[in-house]
Amino acid sequence: MTAHQRTARPARRTARPRARRLSLTGLAAAAALSLAACGGTTGGDHKDGAGHGGKPSATAGSTTGNPAPGPVGDTDVMFAQMMIPHHQQALEMARLADGRAADPEIKKLVAAIKQAQDPEIQRMRSWLTAWGKPESAGAMPGMDHGSGSMDHGSTGHGSTMSGMMSDKDMKDLKAAKGRDFDRKFASMMIDHHKGAIDMAKDEQRRGRNATAKKLADDVVRTQAAEVAELNKILDRL
Repeated sequence: MTAHQRTARPARRTARPRARRLSLTGLAAAAALSLAACGGTTGGDHKDGAGHGGKPSATAGSTTGNPAPGPVGDTDVMFAQMMIPHHQQALEMARLADGRAADPEIKKLVAAIKQAQDPEIQRMRSWLTAWGKPESAGAMPGMDHGSGSMDHGSTGHGSTMSGMMSDKDMKDLKAAKGRDFDRKFASMMIDHHKGAIDMAKDEQRRGRNATAKKLADDVVRTQAAEVAELNKILDRL
């Protein structure tokens, strides 16, 4: 081996690590560029997403919007204002059944009334809030529960609430127990439901708001079925 060959070999060994270093440096630079590019894209998406998050979409906004949108007339407002206390009295009657009712079918019907009418009260309250109307219609003739002056059969718009029980009626129901309670409850609830049906039919005829009219449809359908059931119960008691 010549002297020239002996001195050339170390040069090749030195060149290989240098080539590896250059290669690794290139890869590192490429990786850095790739990460920078990814980081820029991620940052852009995040910023864009944050921008969308700052402004609720139309869909999101609709969940907190008017629960009863569309045209609203005086009949719609009065329907909600009058049906709320009407439902409240039905719930009061249903609560009296606890510890007093004896008939299993009366108890079953009481549970159905509680389940249906409390959520309906909350819905109607939300409508009135959205419409900018008070929950109470104010002092209307025949709305003093203690006066006994309510016309149970009248459907005069804005003047009386059909089917409401007087304080005396409620005291009589509270004093009853067992089979006597079942009879009184069935008889009173039939009148009460018929009053609600009359009010709902008035909303069906003269109301303008689609959501309120839909609830009126539900009241007519469900309470008419309950009246039929109560009549059957009363016939056998």
